[in-house]
Amino acid sequence: MKQIAESIRDRFLKLGIDVPVEDIENRLDELITKFKVPSNEAQRSVTNYFLKKYSIPKNEFYVRQAEPHLTKIIDILENGQWANLKAKVVQLWENTHESISQVGLLGDETGIIKFTAWKNAELPELEQGESYFFRSVVVGEYNGRFQVQLNKNTSIEKLDETIVVGGGDFIPAPRESELRNVSDLAGGQWTTVKGKVVQLWENSHESIEQAGLIGDPTGVIKFTNWASSELPDMEEGKSYMLKNVVVNEWGGKIQIQLNRSSSIEELDEDIKVGSLTSTYFGAMVDIQTGSGLIKRCPECKRALVKGACPEHGKVKGEYDLRIKAVLDSGTSTQDALINRELTEELAGLSLDTAIAMAADALDPGVVLDKLKQELLGRYYTVTGHKLDRYILVDSITPKTSLDRDMLDEMLTLNETLTKPEVQ
Repeated sequence: MKQIAESIRDRFLKLGIDVPVEDIENRLDELITKFKVPSNEAQRSVTNYFLKKYSIPKNEFYVRQAEPHLTKIIDILENGQWANLKAKVVQLWENTHESISQVGLLGDETGIIKFTAWKNAELPELEQGESYFFRSVVVGEYNGRFQVQLNKNTSIEKLDETIVVGGGDFIPAPRESELRNVSDLAGGQWTTVKGKVVQLWENSHESIEQAGLIGDPTGVIKFTNWASSELPDMEEGKSYMLKNVVVNEWGGKIQIQLNRSSSIEELDEDIKVGSLTSTYFGAMVDIQTGSGLIKRCPECKRALVKGACPEHGKVKGEYDLRIKAVLDSGTSTQDALINRELTEELAGLSLDTAIAMAADALDPGVVLDKLKQELLGRYYTVTGHKLDRYILVDSITPKTSLDRDMLDEMLTLNETLTKPEVQ
């Protein structure tokens, strides 16, 4: 906190204004600690407060922060920093969010960094492979990586010279990406994957063509095929070669995405899938926070937290039902993710009914209470693919009575839970 406060104070000192560091720190502490405002939002709010207090125009302040010198990508070290860059557009990515104009990678001789150009900035379209002088871009941070954002204060000038690009955190896609096993995939890669479509998920969002799971002998991974990629649909149970897909990491989980640079080739072979396809038998002892009636981002389907998506910010969410359950066999526990269809069937509660319950009570928590009342303490057999610590439940069967033989079967069954199977 102290370091952030001193950084803000230093920025005001450049304008000849000495803001007491204690005042800055107190305001930061109140926003971050008391009101749980994200650090970067708190910094922006505190900065704007003192701009107003000292009657400093925002444009003047932010532009002057960037004016003193040209910044190299390797020297981008501070969230909230303003900079001028001379860089080449290394790559433009597919973008489906209405508030974003363009997104991709910028590079200079010192490295490569992600950029986002916001639509309301009304900036000229960038061309892949061209070099530009970017004035007054602001540095943001997401998942521990810096990125630059082009906004209303930014100006862009196309250069006659070509900026030479060096290495960096992000590596642009080669013309023909390397074939990798699912178990070897890591965030930030462009790769080719050869596998069988294990499962296709129901998808209602117009920006997504297909989503599901694909696997090879080393494991299973989630995939998303965006509608804008204009690629053919895949069929569950068939094997494919997916060329030039991008690997992303979110919440510690790896997934792959297909875009216009990708291609899909159907294979004659039947690829064996190595996964922790599991069956578990136990009592449901907990239904965790984040269960019940939730809202998802209409773009990426991630669950919203306080109305915001970590990738797309504040969005109008779409309702969904799910259960994040903990099952206990007596000798072990297992986390399980139960989707809307199975939740409705298990609890006898439709999504429309859940929405009506929440509206009547002015509290979505009543749905979670209802699920706990109906389901906790009962025994279930669940089957599905095991990813990380969760079983993604394909089927769930209640057990209305238990006897000694069934208990012995349960213990034997759960001992095999962590043994990989090849399908």
